[in-house]
Amino acid sequence: MTKVLLLCVGGAFGTVSRYLLSTLVYRSAGSEFPYGTMLVNLLGCFIVGVLATLSESKYLLTPNLKLLLIIGFCGAFTTFSAFILETANLMKDGETTRAFLNVFLSLIVGFLVLRLGVFIGENL
Repeated sequence: MTKVLLLCVGGAFGTVSRYLLSTLVYRSAGSEFPYGTMLVNLLGCFIVGVLATLSESKYLLTPNLKLLLIIGFCGAFTTFSAFILETANLMKDGETTRAFLNVFLSLIVGFLVLRLGVFIGENL
C-alpha cells in the first residue's frame, strides 16, 4: 500500500506541475506551436537523467524515493501522448514544418539534455 501511495503523491505533484508550467508557457509564447509540452518533455528528460543517475550510479535514492520521484512525479509530469497528439494536430492543420520541428527538438534535444542530466548526476 505504501508503494501505491508514493505513486499517487508523486503523480499528483507531477500532473499539477506539468499543468502549471505548460499553462504558463502557453500564456507567454502562444499556442501556435506546442512550446509548453515541448518544455515539459525536455525538462522531464533532464530530471529523469539526473534522478536515474543518482539512483543507479550513485545509489543515493532509496527504492521508495525512486518510485515517488521517477515513476510517480516524472511519469505524470512528462506525458508523451500529448506530444504525439499535438504533433498529429499540427500535421492535420497543414503545419508539417512545425510538426517535424516539434519532433526534432523534443527527441534530439531531449536526448541531449538527458545526457546533460546524466553528466550532472555523475558529477554531484
